[in-house]
Amino acid sequence: MRRVLPIFVALMVLVTGFAFAGGSQENSGAEEEMNPTLRLLTWGGYAPEELLSKFKAETGIDVEVIKSNNEEMISKLRATRGGGFDLAQPSQDRISSVQAEFGIYQPIDWSQVNTDQLDPSLVAAVKKNTMVDGETYGVPHVYGTSGLIVNKKLAPGIKDYKDLLDPQYAGRVSYRMKRPTLIAMGYSLGNDPFELYSDLGKYQEFLDEVGDALIAGKSVVRNYYDNGDQLMASMLSEEVWAAMAWEQVGWKMHDENPDIDYIAPESGPLAWVDTFAIPAKSENVKGAYLWINFILRPENAAVFTNAEKYGTASKDAGKFLNADIADNFARGLPPEALANTNWYPTVPAGLEEMEGKVMDKIRASN
Repeated sequence: MRRVLPIFVALMVLVTGFAFAGGSQENSGAEEEMNPTLRLLTWGGYAPEELLSKFKAETGIDVEVIKSNNEEMISKLRATRGGGFDLAQPSQDRISSVQAEFGIYQPIDWSQVNTDQLDPSLVAAVKKNTMVDGETYGVPHVYGTSGLIVNKKLAPGIKDYKDLLDPQYAGRVSYRMKRPTLIAMGYSLGNDPFELYSDLGKYQEFLDEVGDALIAGKSVVRNYYDNGDQLMASMLSEEVWAAMAWEQVGWKMHDENPDIDYIAPESGPLAWVDTFAIPAKSENVKGAYLWINFILRPENAAVFTNAEKYGTASKDAGKFLNADIADNFARGLPPEALANTNWYPTVPAGLEEMEGKVMDKIRASN
């Protein structure tokens, strides 16, 4: 009996231990599955209230929305070394250099992303532009483009940026004297500015070429506009016939004058894209991937686009858009135009100073 009792006690301890261990694992799993909150660091308008409620109903997860911008996102995540938030939405050109230096994000697990519902050209661009040491750190969400706004009745021959230099349109052209104009004109003249980012000497040669072209075509320019309202006034009065600008401005003018419309340049629009990136110390990674897949579901992505007029990476969202908005995208940014888009990568240090000197030279020229 003396030997049986110790064996019996030992067995009871062992069984009890398994029970407690099993209970602990069960509770842990339940806590993970029922994570109550997703802390989302994002831009204004990117998380519509309608979708927050729908997501809560589907998953039981509350989304805590913290509105921010690129600079604030980087600052907040640097301060916590990637903690304090579960999902962030930086622009793709603000990820790779920050990640390489500070390590504030974790690699994207693409097996958890429903890529079947995403535009493949956007996915490829974001993978390329957010790669660090063979890992990618962003999933595409919202994009915006810069192309041409043309009065097709008055300037039917304008198809690409370089056409804004054509003397036949003297005094009828407008664009901003900003770096996108240099880059866009470079593409139209046969360069690939983004590929030259890695060689500052060749980039300077490119800038000199574009600068000379813009100086030679300066007599064609009516004005260098400062904002969308100024451009709209010039174009709606037919003072200006063609300009380089954003799709939303072009579509707004099209509503007032159907002769004016946004077109994707033959050399490709320029475009930014805001992504989903998961902070290094996210405490709700599962919820982060649930939100990414949910918000990019076509009918949900359409809710955002109908409200904000920006496109998303959801390839079939067009089926759920309001008729007028769907028509805008069909005319100006069909799939083939999106596939030909030049997406902004990270800007290397020193590049903007070089560009600034060229723009100063253009402004000062006669």
